[in-house]
Amino acid sequence: MYTLKIRRVGNSLGVTLPKEALQKLRVKEGDNVFVTETPSGVHLTACNPDFEKAMEAYRKVSTKYRNALHELAK
Repeated sequence: MYTLKIRRVGNSLGVTLPKEALQKLRVKEGDNVFVTETPSGVHLTACNPDFEKAMEAYRKVSTKYRNALHELAK
């Protein structure tokens, strides 16, 4: 667990992530991180949750429409 202090950055507020947290997230300067609300609080991740939803939808139809997807890929 990390304790982060909220600081003023220009007209906004921000936090600085410790080196260990950045390594666990596998992010570097300029990368995006995503904050999503969950029933237990907030979740910080380097993976785009919308992309994961799209991939899950693709996995559901990929075997059923395999030939159509193969033709579209040409």
